[in-house]
Amino acid sequence: MSTATSLSGFLRTRRARLHPQDVALPDFGGVRRVAGLRREEIAQLAGVSVDYYTRIEQGRVSNCSDTVLDALARALRLNEDERRHLYHLARPQRTAGPARRQSVRPMLQRLLDELKDVPAMVMGRRMDILAWNPAACALLGNYGDLEPAERNIARITFLDPASRELYADWSSCARENVAYLRLEAGRSHPGDPRLAHLIGELSAKSSDFRRLWAEHPVQDKTSGTKRFRHPVVGELELIYETLRAADDPGQALITYAAQPDTSSHDALRMLLAWTAPTAAAAHQPAD
Repeated sequence: MSTATSLSGFLRTRRARLHPQDVALPDFGGVRRVAGLRREEIAQLAGVSVDYYTRIEQGRVSNCSDTVLDALARALRLNEDERRHLYHLARPQRTAGPARRQSVRPMLQRLLDELKDVPAMVMGRRMDILAWNPAACALLGNYGDLEPAERNIARITFLDPASRELYADWSSCARENVAYLRLEAGRSHPGDPRLAHLIGELSAKSSDFRRLWAEHPVQDKTSGTKRFRHPVVGELELIYETLRAADDPGQALITYAAQPDTSSHDALRMLLAWTAPTAAAAHQPAD
């Protein structure tokens, strides 16, 4: 998966979602041969020539200026995540080789050990799960039962049938994961063979992943609400937060918590009390 191919697909899908009325362009009717806006319309909105925009979309321009990229972002109505993604694709990083295997930061591991009543995990590059606490085992399953190569959020979401039962809004979770993986593919080690292998495996084994990947969604993993159908305590609505160290954005601490004085709060406390002995024995990675 080259960055030129990714840039081309990204720009085409963003053109396809816009229509003349969305950007105050005249629509003269008739059958449009392409979905959404034409290349010449995007070029007009961005203030560049049609030939130059065409070469950008085909990945044949390697030195786009900030002015041009900002103009394209405005023309395509990109949000902040999409705008950053455009910059990463237009100016891919050059790395000396594949990224090294990650180990959880000691301070993040210490935080995990201190978070007794809050399900939490550390997510690394490619959405790999680097570490977790007993409460995460109780809520999400025992990652220690998986081989290290299988401890990956996107892989579990699409290839483990249990995830479709656990997440009440599985379709939304799946799209969010693909959107984050797209962001990762654009900003971190574009030549990473492990990332390419993961995307290839998911594309080969999951039609849902193939469909979503082709749409080029882009979204950072920050915070939100997830609904669960847990086999032990039933329905839960939890708020998740993603915390990153400023000096190491390649690792993130993800926590799940319930609003106080809610049925979800009571159910989570009950779950952690019931599963504490088993989860505590199983939460450490076994590489």
